[in-house]
This record gives sequence, structure tokens and C-alpha cells, in this order.
Amino acid sequence: MIAETLTMSTPDGPFTIIAADGSVLSAGWTAELSDLTGQIHPTLRPTGYTAVASLGAISDAVTAYYDGQTCYIMQVPVRQKSGPFRAHAWDVLRTVSPGKPVSYTEYALLAGNPAAIRAAASACAFNAAALFVPCHRVVRTDGTLGGFRWGLTVKESLLAREAKL
Repeated sequence: MIAETLTMSTPDGPFTIIAADGSVLSAGWTAELSDLTGQIHPTLRPTGYTAVASLGAISDAVTAYYDGQTCYIMQVPVRQKSGPFRAHAWDVLRTVSPGKPVSYTEYALLAGNPAAIRAAASACAFNAAALFVPCHRVVRTDGTLGGFRWGLTVKESLLAREAKL
């Protein structure tokens, strides 16, 4: 499979998307494709990449997000693969509302296993489809940001943008 790639300018810096067959495989705030390819599960990893000028509804959803219309991001199909808990946890992340971040403890509870706080944090850490699977909406119990693959400045910016909606 040959995947399509697109790097968009956003207020948070370059945002690159890798997509195939209308689904996001990986995405993040980088202009370097190599920062994203390793996050794709080996069974989903493309054999090649081609840069495109638009990804249609996918890139339109990113533009809409930065224009204050966050709902379209959650409508974009995403393909990630992992074990049952992590795959379910990624689906659950897509139900966390913008402007209403949850703690890692709350996230584990939402994912159906209140004792799996570390597993919930791991689901965030291994999420390849940033923004489309909004791991930035998970914070520490005390409200501090915790970690984020793309940097705390980006996480803080996303949360602040969503808090205004």
C-alpha cells in the first residue's frame, strides 16, 4: 500500500498526516515524515509514501479544527492497531469532549478498567494519530499537563483553544 502524506501549516507549527484509503495512519506536529512512520503498526505500515496537496475531508477537518469547529476531527476514520485494551482506549479518547479534559484516572475508568491507569497512559503514549485521537485531552489528576509526544507547548495550546469553545 502506498500512503499519502500532507504537511499543513497550523498555529502550532507544521502538522503532518499520513493517510491511506481515507483513514489516518499517523499524524503529528512535525514536518519530518520519519517522526511519524515508526508509530504505524507494522501490519499497517505502507510500502511507500507520496506527498499530496490535499487529503480532502481529512485535511479539511484539520483546517476546521483550527477555525474552531472541533467536531469534524472526530469524524475522520483512523486506523491503529494494538491489543484489545489499548485499541478500546483509543476509541474512548475520541469521546472525550473538547474543553473537558480528563485525568489519567478518569480515562482508565472511561476505558472500563479503573485500575489500568498506567495502561491508559500507555495508550496516550503510543497513539499514532494525534489530534484525531485526542490524547492531548488527558491530564494529570492535579490538572498539570503530564507528557505529550509533540511537546507541552502544543498540548497547552490545544487545550487552551478548546477551552474557549
